Amino acid sequence: MKILIVDALNIFTRAFVVNPSMSSHGYYIGGAVGFLKSLRALTTKFNPEKIIICWEGGGSPRRRAIFPEYKKNRKPVRLNRSKIYEDLPDTVENYSDQVEMTIEFLSSIPVNQVYARDCEADDVIGYVAKNMYKEDEIIIASSDKDFYQLLEADRIKQYSPATKKIVTESDVLDQYNITVENFVTARALIGDPSDGIAGIKGCGFKTLAKRFPELSETGFVSVNDIINKSNKLCEGKSLKLYRSISESPDLLKRNWDLMYLDIKHLSAYQIKKIDEMVLNKDLPRDKLNLLRSMVKHGVNLPKAIDIDKFYTIINANIKK
Repeated sequence: MKILIVDALNIFTRAFVVNPSMSSHGYYIGGAVGFLKSLRALTTKFNPEKIIICWEGGGSPRRRAIFPEYKKNRKPVRLNRSKIYEDLPDTVENYSDQVEMTIEFLSSIPVNQVYARDCEADDVIGYVAKNMYKEDEIIIASSDKDFYQLLEADRIKQYSPATKKIVTESDVLDQYNITVENFVTARALIGDPSDGIAGIKGCGFKTLAKRFPELSETGFVSVNDIINKSNKLCEGKSLKLYRSISESPDLLKRNWDLMYLDIKHLSAYQIKKIDEMVLNKDLPRDKLNLLRSMVKHGVNLPKAIDIDKFYTIINANIKK
């Protein structure tokens, strides 16, 4: 079975940022309509038999327990890059309203929407791909590099809406000279400023591939392996990188724990909730209700989106 897993906020945010479409009621709906258009394009491109749309559940308390500053200072998403929207006072509220609108629209079509309180979409996607569908072909729709660690030969690929290309294991190796098995190890050293995760100063993918060529080879290299090697090399060499790594074992181990997608960040209750939502076969196929929702929200049909074409494409692909 071919499964499309959608990183919902990643795809939604791309539409929200670039699409300033307004409803007949005078508020912005570009994020919601743009998401549906993206979903239609993804379905047409990949012909999945199952679509799983994963939403954020309010962040991860388990990660914040490891590092209280995790994702703490993320800036709100602005509506549009254009200067004409700089003075909008309700950007955050509008973003949330459009997310709710998107969820409402999706509740009338045969897709599995997944949401677990206090759970990141990344963890849901990691769990579904690694633990629930071990024999199926999976396409993860997201531009987030966190999912590179999940890539697996012909079984798990990632589609980046930014580049409009499939990302494979060989693509990651070609671009970063780091294998997917070691991508989290490399990122633990580099850090992730967008999540407030500091790394080793002066450490980048090129430097790591040069100083630790084993990261470019087949076979898993742990953070401990990197620390142990640095401990030995910093004794006889003056290279600052080895010394900085040697002096930061707790930082690197913490970063690994934050970045690695594993079920340890999920509770038994969350796993049960995810299982129920993903495996639910009683999926809605209610085109009339979808039309009613769109009319209620003032979506300009069919100019904003051809709902007949959208519904037909989604409904035809998904197995009953």
